[in-house]
Formats: sequence, C-alpha cells, structure tokens
Amino acid sequence: MGSPLSPGTKLGRYEIRSQIGAGGMGEVYLAHDTQLDRTVALKILPENVGADRSRLQRFVQEAKSASALNHPNILTVYEIGQTDSTHFIATEYIEGETLRHHLSDARMTLSEVLDICIQVTNALATAHKAGIIHRDMKPENIMIRRDGIVKVLDFGLAKLTAHESADVNAEAPTKAIIKTDPGTVLGTAIYMSPEQARGIPVDARTDIFSIGVVLYEMVAGCVPFSGSTSSEVLASILSEKEPQPLARYSREVPAELERVVSKALRKNRDERYQTIKDLLLDLKNLKQELEFAVKLERSTPPELSGAGGAAKPTDGRP
Repeated sequence: MGSPLSPGTKLGRYEIRSQIGAGGMGEVYLAHDTQLDRTVALKILPENVGADRSRLQRFVQEAKSASALNHPNILTVYEIGQTDSTHFIATEYIEGETLRHHLSDARMTLSEVLDICIQVTNALATAHKAGIIHRDMKPENIMIRRDGIVKVLDFGLAKLTAHESADVNAEAPTKAIIKTDPGTVLGTAIYMSPEQARGIPVDARTDIFSIGVVLYEMVAGCVPFSGSTSSEVLASILSEKEPQPLARYSREVPAELERVVSKALRKNRDERYQTIKDLLLDLKNLKQELEFAVKLERSTPPELSGAGGAAKPTDGRP
C-alpha cells in the first residue's frame, strides 16, 4: 500500500483506528473487529509482496505457524484474511510496552529479569516443540503487558522445521534444519547467533543464543557483542573473543546466572544448551534459589544474621 490507511477505513469486518507500527513485512494498525466487538492489531502486507507469489506464501506460512501456537506467552492470531488485493493478519492487541522501551526506562531487578526471561523461554519451548524457530528474538519482539504477562511477537522470520518422520521426540526440532536458503542472513545483527551471521542452516539453538544476548543485555545494560556497523557487530559475534563477565557490570550477579548466560552464548552451538527446555529448567531453578535466599534472609533474626552484632551478656559473665 502506497500510503498509510486512514482512520475509518474498513477491511472486511475490521475498521482501522490508527497506525501503530511498520516493518519489513508490512504495516501494523490498531483496528476494531465490528463483528466480535473487540480491539485487534492488523498486520497488512505491502502490495508488492501480496503480488509476489513466493513472498505471499511466506506471509501465509508465518501466519499459519503463529496461529498454531497456543500459549499464554505467544501473541494470539485470530485470522488470516484478504480483502480485494490486500492481505492481512488479525491478532490480539497488547496494551503495554516492548522490552526495548522497558529497558530504556530503568535498570531492571534480577527478579524481574528472570521472570521475563522465563516467560519468553516458555513461549519458545512451545514453538520449538511444534517445529518452529523464531530466528529474530530481540527486545523489540517481546511485549510486557501492564499486568506483567509477557508476549512474544512476530514470528515473521520463523520457518517450519522439517521432520524426517512423524515419529519424533519433543526435542527433535532442535536438530532439524530450517527450510531456507543457506546463504540468506535474516534477523537483527546484534542478536544473531554465529551460525546466522555466517548464513548457514540453523536449528533451534540459534534462539537459545539470541535469548542469551537479551538476558545479558537485561542484566548488564549493554549487549555482549557490539560495533559501529553491522559488519563490525558480525565480526564481534564470529570472533573467538568472549564477552565481558556480567560481574563487571553488577557485583550482585550470582555465579549461577553467570554460568547460565555464558553457556547460552557459546559460539560453538554444540557447547550451548542443546534444548530450550534445559535453559528453562536452569532459569527456574535459579529463580527458586534466589527467592528462597530472600525469604531466609527476611525470616532470620538480626542477632543470628550478624546484622546487629553479637549480643552482650547482662549477668556480668565474660
């Protein structure tokens, strides 16, 4: 579409309210579903993509992949529609802010970091089990609702993994090659895995690396691999140099969190977490340990914790 849709424009049963975003695969609008009387987000394909059969197929595949994922931390897809030559996806509308915006507001607590990361990892575990790799995990694709619920957005770069047979275990998708051209580099450079940066076939472990980058950024306030240009960023990701320890940015970082992030960011994917479920388990265990430590500290009397010093005898004894 040449220009943004005006408020009041109707696409089937949807009435446009306002434009709320735009990306490589189309514009996003706030709209009203006149039939079910609810607010939705409409993602609309540019005309040149809609006219391209292969790109249109990619769009439909994206929508079908996302709509098949039923999870509280994944954006719900309501409908894949078409009005004349306009193709669109109707999804739930999220009232909240992106993780990117949240990161720019204030430094996050460790408890908040783990809570968000566990929700995102839960969502990816469901996607990976269905044979879907996100491929573009970054703070812009993570929404935080006002009630604290996290939603993973935009499986626009997701591809269905190819199962060799119908009889596969739940972790088989992590070993399957995605359906894409090996030489195509997709995603945002800063959050790319080394295999993505090289443009070679990837598996679900690429999402694990990207989550490691997001987790690092939430704790440190900066990304582990950087540069002034995309080429410099990719060179940093592909180099043998490891990122700075998180403890450099915060003395309160537990050694276990340092270990988890380091393992997620291994440049050799065979040394990384091999499944998203393994990462999720470690994150949950770490969160439980920290919560237990806080409860223990609160329940321990000052004289026992040493906060108030040793109690002095009152009967004259030494």
